[in-house]
Amino acid sequence: MTVAAQKETLGFQTEVTQLLDLMIHSLYSNKEIFLRELISNAADASDKLRFEALSDDSLYEGEAELDIKIEFDKEAKTITITDSGIGMTRQEVIDNIGTIANSGTKKFFEKMTGDESKDSQLIGQFGVGFYSAFIVAEKVELKTRRAGQTADSGVFWESEGKGEFSIETVEKATRGTEITLYLREEQDEFLNSWRLKNCITKYSDHIDIPIQMRAEPTPDEEGKVDENVIQDFETVNKATALWAQAKNEISEEEYKEFY
Repeated sequence: MTVAAQKETLGFQTEVTQLLDLMIHSLYSNKEIFLRELISNAADASDKLRFEALSDDSLYEGEAELDIKIEFDKEAKTITITDSGIGMTRQEVIDNIGTIANSGTKKFFEKMTGDESKDSQLIGQFGVGFYSAFIVAEKVELKTRRAGQTADSGVFWESEGKGEFSIETVEKATRGTEITLYLREEQDEFLNSWRLKNCITKYSDHIDIPIQMRAEPTPDEEGKVDENVIQDFETVNKATALWAQAKNEISEEEYKEFY
């Protein structure tokens, strides 16, 4: 079967459609949690790779360094979160994103309180954090390849969160997952380095994987910035595991977030 022939459009499980609608409308005022959830998923994927590589270090594919990169494009109105973690196969993408275990979804709905702050904390507990991307995005693209698989077994997933998604087999040279959010018209506030860094510091500082963003450009003597110069990545979180820190170094918010 050719790569082109492997593209298909599938419907979300009914519970997923309900969940998407619920998130978009119920958690809107706490919308910045989308970044927390996507970073958390990326960190989990990195941890899973480290665990599986204990018994098979070839999964690192010669590159054992793990990080999470976050970039934004003001013109395209996109935010991209890239990890070098375990990645997913085509079937894993369908299983993990197209469907939700009914028990988990049911519990999530039952636990919903109507209190946005409390409900936003529930998302990660029930493994449905990926869908929070649609709070701010009108379309989401995901490109992934599972560690240890060949470059031609990459997977491209795309959806506007309206009941269906498309999935196809593509080339992907590196392992891991890349998620691109095409922001809704009124979400330009997130196309800002300071805004994104603030979210990272607030929710994800304790993640023990380096979270990296492009450094701010340095103006020349005339105060001008050369837009053609691509800035290097720099780590913006502490990248220290919470359990490795002294108790007096952990804020109450970090503690609640972790537990």
